[in-house]
Amino acid sequence: MDTKLTQQDINRIVWKACDTFRGTIDATQYKDYVLTMLFLKYVTDVWKDKKVIYVEKYKNDTVRIERALRNERFQLPAESSFDFLFEERKSSNLGELINIALEKLEDANRTKLERVFRNIDFNSEANLGQTKDRNRRLKNLMVDFSELDLQPSHLEGNDVIGDAYEFLIAKFAGDAGKKAGDFYTPSEVSTLLAKLLAPKPGNRICDPTCGSGSLLIKMGREVGTGNFSLYGQENNGSTWALGRMNMFLHEFDNATIEWGDTINNPKLLEGDQLMKFHVVGANPPFSLDKWGAEDAHADQYHRFYRGIPPKSKGDFAFISHMIETTYEDIGRVGVIVPHGVLFRGSTEGKIREQLIRENLLEAVIGLPANLFFGTGIPAAILIFDRAKGSNTDVLFVDASREFELGKNQNKLREDKDIPHIVDTYRAFKNAASIGKSKGAVLEDKYSYRATLADIEENEYNLNIPRYVDTFEEEAVIDIKATQDTIDQLKSKLVEVEGQMEKYLKELNLF
Repeated sequence: MDTKLTQQDINRIVWKACDTFRGTIDATQYKDYVLTMLFLKYVTDVWKDKKVIYVEKYKNDTVRIERALRNERFQLPAESSFDFLFEERKSSNLGELINIALEKLEDANRTKLERVFRNIDFNSEANLGQTKDRNRRLKNLMVDFSELDLQPSHLEGNDVIGDAYEFLIAKFAGDAGKKAGDFYTPSEVSTLLAKLLAPKPGNRICDPTCGSGSLLIKMGREVGTGNFSLYGQENNGSTWALGRMNMFLHEFDNATIEWGDTINNPKLLEGDQLMKFHVVGANPPFSLDKWGAEDAHADQYHRFYRGIPPKSKGDFAFISHMIETTYEDIGRVGVIVPHGVLFRGSTEGKIREQLIRENLLEAVIGLPANLFFGTGIPAAILIFDRAKGSNTDVLFVDASREFELGKNQNKLREDKDIPHIVDTYRAFKNAASIGKSKGAVLEDKYSYRATLADIEENEYNLNIPRYVDTFEEEAVIDIKATQDTIDQLKSKLVEVEGQMEKYLKELNLF
């Protein structure tokens, strides 16, 4: 193959494949079919690519070829390959054949793919229509994907498949409306949080509400080497499956992604204790109702000793969990929250005060409105650091006015807005290490370094305008000059009206 497939080529083909379902079923449903088929095509083409290599290497020695293939990342039964299903694309039971193929693929790769395909049914009448319509849609889907050749030797770069998967997830999120927030955090926001947390080589990195895994992948890439480990948990079964496939497509095969309710059934454990991490980052569901407050007092992991959050707002339940899963003295947490977390009172106020008194809070960063799928409200990022030492200051940043305006959704600019936030945060940390700039404006109308005394004076209310003064004074109006301008305009108006009257008379129209 002389011309290699580029990222744009793959994105175009996979997005075209979505036309099979668009307008027929909801994006939150058809995303599972398209992304699963992309994964199957990827596994098939990688297998084919490896087989070509081994055939040449072992001179058609079947035994040695099969032995070598048994050591590959994935095993591919013949009936599970995309090519086998493509040949069967006109079958009257195509949906059933795809289900069987996925089941066999799962069985052949039990340690990696167990339960990954259990939440998707290619033979579903409810989702894909009656037999005739279902077969037509599935056949069109397979024809579209047949245009792709995902053999690694035929691709332009190693990350194009994983990035195509991310491209699709982002597109689906754009179509899914309010439900999009359940499985995807906008790429630029994930990039920002990953850069703020700055994981280091050797770190254990976790996202306890990982969705389809995009933030985890961004945090992993931020390390700069392959020396890190990824962990996540996701409550929604189909989204968990997307996250697992996403890890494999980015070649993070050793990532541990668990399925379950993080608050009520944490799965990332070591023995009978919560697993500990160096870095924990997440975009939990905003103000989750019915998060499990009724059982929190008996929590066996003692996560809520600072207080039990209200049953209708689970924000501090996730924050408490994240902090308690970091290593003492070195762990770091970054969490995206609604602004209510910064100032709501009652139990939330007491938890917030305790976190500040324990000197865990390091930064409060206000983001622009309308960044997230499914909600236009502005959010904030809280950074907690268990290694603050003697420094008790907190950075406040108001980045709410710096963004690229979009038709349906605003966007943080990667060459401008994100670096501004990250550079401000790093400057604050560097100053903290040498004892500079305490209790001071760092950048006018943008950032402030608050002392503990500042925060106590505000009764532990973290509402950003209390610290970052964004008030814009109105320009002083020169009344005399304004009146002179009005008089001049009136004079010109009289002159123009006179000219108009003259012209109308000449035309016998007046």
